[in-house]
Parts: sequence; C-alpha cells; structure tokens
Amino acid sequence: MSGHSKWANIKHKKAKVDAQRGNIFSKITREIIVSVRKGGPNPEANARLRAAIQRARENNIPMDNINRAIARVTKGQDDTNYEELVYEGYGPGGVAIMLEALSDNRNRTASDVRYIFSKHGGSLGEAGCVSWLFSKKGYILIDRSKVKMDEDELMGLAIEAGAVDFSREGDSYEILTEPEDLEEVKGFLESKGIPLSMSEVTMVPQSTVSITGHEAEQTLKLMDALEEHEDVQKVYANFDIPEEEMQKRAQ
Repeated sequence: MSGHSKWANIKHKKAKVDAQRGNIFSKITREIIVSVRKGGPNPEANARLRAAIQRARENNIPMDNINRAIARVTKGQDDTNYEELVYEGYGPGGVAIMLEALSDNRNRTASDVRYIFSKHGGSLGEAGCVSWLFSKKGYILIDRSKVKMDEDELMGLAIEAGAVDFSREGDSYEILTEPEDLEEVKGFLESKGIPLSMSEVTMVPQSTVSITGHEAEQTLKLMDALEEHEDVQKVYANFDIPEEEMQKRAQ
C-alpha cells in the first residue's frame, strides 16, 4: 500500500495550501449538505456528517461556517441537488484511479473528468474497471514526532482497539481498520492521549504500480488536477513512486 501511504502523506502536507486555493470549503460544504439531507443535522447520530465536520476542522474551517452550512439545509435555504458519482480510469503507466464526486450536473462533471484524464496522459474507463483493485478501510495517520510512546507500545494499543494493520511510513505511523470500526479505534487512541493527524474512510489499493520519471510527474499532475476540480471530493490511486521523488513534490 506504499502508493496510497505516500500520497496520503503528501495530501496531509498540502492541506494548508489547498485551503488557500479556496475550493476546499466549497467541497466540504457540499459534503455537509448531502450528509445532513441523508442522515439529519445531529453529528452524534450521523457518522457521515461527523466525518465531514472533522474534515472541516482539520482544514481550519470555523465552527460558525460549519453550523451555517448545516442550517442552510435544515431551514430549506439550499435546494441544490447534488448527485453522488464515482469515476474510474487509468493514469500514466497503467495506474488505477478512482474518484468520488458530488455534482449538480452529471454531464458537465463527466466531460470535465474525461478531459482531465486525457490531458495528463490517462483515460477515463467504464464503471468497475478498477474498483476491484481497492478495498474500503478506515485510515488513521499519526505524526511519529508527536507520539511519546515507542512503536511497539503504540502498535499494541492499535491492535487492542481493533485495528487490522499497523505500519511505519517515513515520519508517520499508519493504522488501518474496518470502515465500521474507525470511530471506535480513533476514540480509543485519543483516550490514551495519542494525537491523530488524520482519520478517514478511504479506498486502499490491494496492489501497486511502480512508476518513475515522466510517468510519475504526469501522474502527480493528474492527481492534482482531479483533486482541484470543484466537484471532486476524493481521489484514490495505486501508484508507487520512489521516496526521493515524492519528497521533492511535497516541498
């Protein structure tokens, strides 16, 4: 899962830059709107809304803004019909890519996504062409420098909490859970005073494709372009790029 791991780290380091681009609030607002419509305005009873609020706070969005977005739905002030869409395709070197979108215009979004793929050396595929390569998992990222206990002790706590995998990737620890166990594992670790850098339900690749040089650069540009599109919520891929190339990109 090294491609997933390294990309997750880069996404985390890019968070503040993304927030400055101005579209992250729009994306999260859409997710909050859909979450409230599907599960109600109470985050304690709506796991999807709870995750959206967490994502908002990780991106330094004030609670006042979050509450206003929730109120817009409950008061009937936003009647935009967002459709949940999944697209699948291939990037340079045969990298498998999946993305989730919330769109008020399916045709526009499909056209935009197809153009982005082709512009960066990839191709949009049919439904199901790469989804079988990914498994839905809960994902927790922890900054090693902020953990006072040693690796074995932390791994023991993660396993005790119900994690299915624990690994060290560079300057971070990564923990995988079953999707339905993420909140419980997260809560247990936080109760032990362990600071979490990120937690989310994600798609983890079952195998990776090694790419370097031009293919690696093209792939990262494709990932950036997809993530920057206003309708796209999340992007997943199974690339594996050498650490030194990823570090240059992260700087």
